[in-house]
Amino acid sequence: MIDLRLLREDPEAVRASQRARGEDPALVDALLAADVARRSAIATADNLRAEHKAMGKVIGKASKEERPALLAQATEMSVKVKEAEAAQAAAEAELEAAHRAISNVVQEGAPAGGEDDYIVLETVGTPTTFDFEPKDHLELGESLGLIDMERGAKVSGSRFYFLTGYGALLQLGMLQLAAQKAVANGFTMMIPPVLVRPEIMAGTGFLGQHADEVYHLPDQDLYLVGTSEVPLAGYHSGEILDLSAGPKRYAGWSSCFRSEAGSYGKDTRGIIRVHQFDKVEMFVYTTPEQADAEHQRLLAWEREMLAAVEVPYRIIDTAAGDLGSSAARKFDCEAWVPTQQTYRELSSTSNCTTFQARRLAVRYRDENGKPQIAATLNGTLATTRWIVAILENHQQADGSVRVPQALVPFVGTELLEPPKVAGR
Repeated sequence: MIDLRLLREDPEAVRASQRARGEDPALVDALLAADVARRSAIATADNLRAEHKAMGKVIGKASKEERPALLAQATEMSVKVKEAEAAQAAAEAELEAAHRAISNVVQEGAPAGGEDDYIVLETVGTPTTFDFEPKDHLELGESLGLIDMERGAKVSGSRFYFLTGYGALLQLGMLQLAAQKAVANGFTMMIPPVLVRPEIMAGTGFLGQHADEVYHLPDQDLYLVGTSEVPLAGYHSGEILDLSAGPKRYAGWSSCFRSEAGSYGKDTRGIIRVHQFDKVEMFVYTTPEQADAEHQRLLAWEREMLAAVEVPYRIIDTAAGDLGSSAARKFDCEAWVPTQQTYRELSSTSNCTTFQARRLAVRYRDENGKPQIAATLNGTLATTRWIVAILENHQQADGSVRVPQALVPFVGTELLEPPKVAGR
């Protein structure tokens, strides 16, 4: 949730953020009104409680003749107190709903607009070209015995798959490399639960505009996570952290689940947009003052991983309308996909400022020992989709694929070749 102090002091900044996102600025006025109503309801209830308490003292000192009338007044006052407390509870519920309806305030400098209004910050490497007709990642994956979409669909339905043989080793190697890099850079490695309670999912902002993409188990009232950002954000919920020695950094290795509602017809071929994938996700708790610098560090660690898998990529500053509700700023790293002749997102890193931590009650003590709301950030170090860029950019004329040198020790071979047929 956004900081209510900012709302009161500079509501136009919040309206501007809403407009930049393409969201309704009138929600700001609704929140302002709810804030005023709640404070008024609290004042009314407090005053009536004080009067009721004072009346109790008067009754205690009253004469036998005065007491019946005073007791009657106290009974009336007690009813008014209960009504005021009910009105306060209703006002607080209305404020909570209005507060949760507002997305995080977009950071100054982020481009306004929608999905196509990003700004390219840097291009690294030259788009791969071939002197032969390149195959797409699915054709390569099937011919090399790495991906089996047909049996994935038979077992689980559309947009599910098996990674087989070296395909499985390629993913495990990529994620293991990411884990090693994370630990080398001071992250605590985590394997988190992939089912979370509603308050944790809501606390991270994933039950807002993208709620239809989340798998829900109604009988248990648990949610399957679409990223380990969710359980890692909940890890310290309700706690006061010691950040005196610097940020707390975690790297979560998990399977992730997304229903991809509303995306039918988009990227249905292969493993670009699927219902289940694996990922190593960085997650950081820090102070608001350190968040921007930490955001740049997360981006630098993503660059290290992309360099290790040897694919051309670019970094974009994501437009406000394409940010998730929790993010104030997001940088995407997009790899070149030769058969599509375009760049596709492989990783992203988001600065969520205090938005998630405020919802999840994650705080730290400042230099004066006073509790303050922490800031949270996240970023992807490797995920299943990276296989798309690796296969397509490292394919060779004979249909084989060169394994990036950094992954060879994990995969166990320098070259992925079609499986040999028995008898040949």
